[in-house]
Amino acid sequence: MNSFTKTVDLLSRAMDVSSLRYSVSANNLANAGTPNFKRTSVNFESELKRALESEAKAKDTFKLTTTDSRHFQETPVRDYREVEARRVVDYTTTSKANGNNVDAEQEAMDILKIQLNYQLLTQMQNFEFNQMKIVLK
Repeated sequence: MNSFTKTVDLLSRAMDVSSLRYSVSANNLANAGTPNFKRTSVNFESELKRALESEAKAKDTFKLTTTDSRHFQETPVRDYREVEARRVVDYTTTSKANGNNVDAEQEAMDILKIQLNYQLLTQMQNFEFNQMKIVLK
């Protein structure tokens, strides 16, 4: 896979995750007053980092050949395209007397940050396609 394809794919996946984060934060904000509601967040970057690191490490190491099931098994290389965003519910904290743990101000700030991040990602993807357009001319 060439670098253009991988870059565009990663940017597209990041935009999808930003959209998911936006809807999760909007849901958190909408339920800020609901008793016993627990805030949800999205985990993606740490899993993507592990997958990319496993791919990089696999390039620099020897392949272990096993002929018997009792042999040491090598850890499989994780393809970055298989990484999915995961919703994580925070059951450990309670910041209000009604059992709710949503901070409305923090969620509003998160929504703003997500919007700015999405705009940056679209600009980066636009730049990649403009570079390709220049090459093709």
